[in-house]
Amino acid sequence: MSIKFCLVLISLCAGVLSLSAQTQDSYEYQSEFTWGINKNTSGGLLGGLFFKKGSKLTEDVLETYGLEVVNIKHPQEVRVSSTSQGNLFIFGKSNYLYAFRFQYGRDKIIFKKAPQQGVEIKAVFAVGPTLGLVVPYYVQVFSNNVPAYKKYDRSINPGEIEGSGRPFQGVPESKIKFGGNFKAALNFEIGTVKSQVTGFEVGFLLDAYTSKIEMVPEAKNYAVYPTLFIALFYGSRK
Repeated sequence: MSIKFCLVLISLCAGVLSLSAQTQDSYEYQSEFTWGINKNTSGGLLGGLFFKKGSKLTEDVLETYGLEVVNIKHPQEVRVSSTSQGNLFIFGKSNYLYAFRFQYGRDKIIFKKAPQQGVEIKAVFAVGPTLGLVVPYYVQVFSNNVPAYKKYDRSINPGEIEGSGRPFQGVPESKIKFGGNFKAALNFEIGTVKSQVTGFEVGFLLDAYTSKIEMVPEAKNYAVYPTLFIALFYGSRK
């Protein structure tokens, strides 16, 4: 999956870079606010959400503050169907990992866009602390023909599992893990309205925690999670 993902990112970058020849007579702005969603190699169908505020330090450099909230999956997670109901659950999973990434960085403008045409391209760099929320994974089981929800552990017979627990059921029992993150990316703004920002970002992100996080007890667990990502964003500038 990672190789295919890289090829898609390279193709997108090459296509957008070819549009940069259109740039001329760029327009000016002092700040921008963007938000969006991302898809990454460590997440599910939807990787997470992000928000970023940028202010110009110089003609071609922005100071940025950002927040990303993502669900990080273990690379060996497998969804299976229950034998009786056919509901899906993640076999062997004991915990979710939700990462809250706080980021401070710089956006370097490589190409400026012309009014209502072309593309603005930025090189993006950011670092900051990560707050990891380790949330117990619950499953639904039938015990003496009575449905119940239990935190998954190895003692539960897989044949008794009827499906996953309720959304966010384990949040009150969460544990916090501290770490840090680093991001390097290319940002492509392709909107045609001066006061609005629309585009996508592709790049690499690394999360590192102070200790290994147990998500699948019977598999190898990790303290460092590298990922490739693509993000779609929208926002405003002035």
